[in-house]
Amino acid sequence: MKYFKKMEQPEPKKSLVPESELEISFSRGGGPGGQNVNKLETKALVRWSYLESPIFNDEQKALIGEKLKGRINKRGQICVDCQEERSQGQNRERAIQLLNELVERALDVPEERIPTKVPRSAKENRLQEKGFIKDKKEGRKKVEY
Repeated sequence: MKYFKKMEQPEPKKSLVPESELEISFSRGGGPGGQNVNKLETKALVRWSYLESPIFNDEQKALIGEKLKGRINKRGQICVDCQEERSQGQNRERAIQLLNELVERALDVPEERIPTKVPRSAKENRLQEKGFIKDKKEGRKKVEY
């Protein structure tokens, strides 16, 4: 009798956007799958009306709208499609995952940079480099006897 090592499944990431707010449709798409792609609707298209979502406040909605404006249609929906996988279910899961990643990145506000003073050594190095370039260019001039 052979014993197989049980593979550990990674914990599913907590999604920001609830699936109840998503509008999911399927169509024929390209990608892997051979003839299966020509016969079945495997491409997943996920739409989400972020302005109507009660989960995010107005500030967060403004951030999402500003950072994802290229993906928002005229009805105010964020659209994500996926046709990378062979099956409809995998494409659906991947599209939802992509939408959550986009929203997560849109809500991420980078820390404000604190400007620092230029170190003395950097100033000296810059001036030294300028001196080298000056000497090099002066060496190209005509020499008077």
